Amino acid sequence: MILSPGATIGILGSGQLGRMLAIAALKVGLRTHIYAPEAEAPAYDAAAARTIAPFDDEAALEAFARSVDVATYEFENVPTATVEFLSARVPVRPGARALALTQDRLVEKTFLRDAGLRTAPFVAVDDAGALARAVAELGRPSILKTRRFGYDGKGQSLIREGSNVSAVYRALGGAPMILEGFVAFEREVSVVAARSLEGEIVAYDLAENEHERHILARTRAPARVAPETALEARRIATTVLEALDYVGVLAVELFVTREWNGREGLVVNEIAPRVHNSGHWTLDGAQTSQFEQHIRAISGWPLGAATRRGRAEMHNLIGEDAEDWRDILAQPDLCLHLYGKLEVRPDRKMGHVTRIFPEAPGEG
Repeated sequence: MILSPGATIGILGSGQLGRMLAIAALKVGLRTHIYAPEAEAPAYDAAAARTIAPFDDEAALEAFARSVDVATYEFENVPTATVEFLSARVPVRPGARALALTQDRLVEKTFLRDAGLRTAPFVAVDDAGALARAVAELGRPSILKTRRFGYDGKGQSLIREGSNVSAVYRALGGAPMILEGFVAFEREVSVVAARSLEGEIVAYDLAENEHERHILARTRAPARVAPETALEARRIATTVLEALDYVGVLAVELFVTREWNGREGLVVNEIAPRVHNSGHWTLDGAQTSQFEQHIRAISGWPLGAATRRGRAEMHNLIGEDAEDWRDILAQPDLCLHLYGKLEVRPDRKMGHVTRIFPEAPGEG
C-alpha cells in the first residue's frame, strides 16, 4: 500500500521519537494516531488522535487498526504479539520479525553472526553454572546482559577480575542472559539508514558517539574514521536491511577497533529497528531528517537525500540540562529541541541541542 497525503499513520509508543515522527508526518501532509498505555506523553501533542490502552487490549487494537492506513513503532519493547495482531489487519512497517529479533540479545547476535557480520564473542547463559563456564570460555573482563528489556546500560553488568560471578548473576535477576566478550574499542559509532518499500537504501554519514553513565551524551557527524571504515559501515547496514527485508529507518551501533595490521575494524554491537538518538542531528544537519525518511519509507514514498549540511554536533539534554533552555536559545548558532516532558528526572532525556558547522569545499 502506498499512502497519499491526508492518510493516517499509526504509531505504537508515545515517547519523544513518536513525537518527532508525528511532526515529520505533519510536514508532508500526513496525520498520525498514537497508541500507548500512558495517559500523558510527549507524542500526543503532535498527533491528530490517540488511543490510551494496554498493548494487549485486542478491542482497542482492532479499533486502532481500522483508523489507520499503516502502522509503525517508535521503540523496540512493543510486544511482538501486538504487532502480529495488527499485521493481520493493516500493514505494519517495519514488521514483526525485526522487532522480535532486537528484543532478544542472543537472537540478535546470532542473526548478525549468521549474516557474516563481526560481533563480540558471546555465549548463552541460562543459570549460574552456565555463567561460570561462559566466563571461563570468554575470560575477564566480560559483560553479562539480560537477553530482554535492556537499554541505556540497564540490565547489564561488567564481570572483572575478582567479581563474584554468582552474585552478579543474582543481581541481574536470574533471567535468561548472554555473556559477551569485552571489545577493546577506540570509539563508538553508528550508521542510520533507511530502506524503502521498493528496496531503495539510503544511509546517513557514519556518526561518532560518546556516552556518559551508559546514556548517549554527544554525537558528531561525520565520525573521525578512515573513508574505508565509513564505507564498511554502510555495507553492514545494507546487509542488515536486506536480510530483514526491512522497510523504514534502522540504526546499527558499532565499535571501531584497531586491528593487528594497524587498520580500523568494525564490530557490530547492536541494531535498533527504529529512528535513533544518534540520528537526531539530521533534523538540522541533513537534507532529509531521519524522521521524515522513516515516514517516507513506511508510506511507500521515494526516500529523500541524506546529504549533510555541514559538520554536526548533537548534545542530549539529560535531566536538569534542559533547564538551560534560555541560555541555549540566546546562542543563535544552536538549534534547540525540547520533548515536552513535564517532569525533570535524573538521566531522563528531556531534549537535545544541535550545532552545524559549515564545511569548506571538499571538506568532510
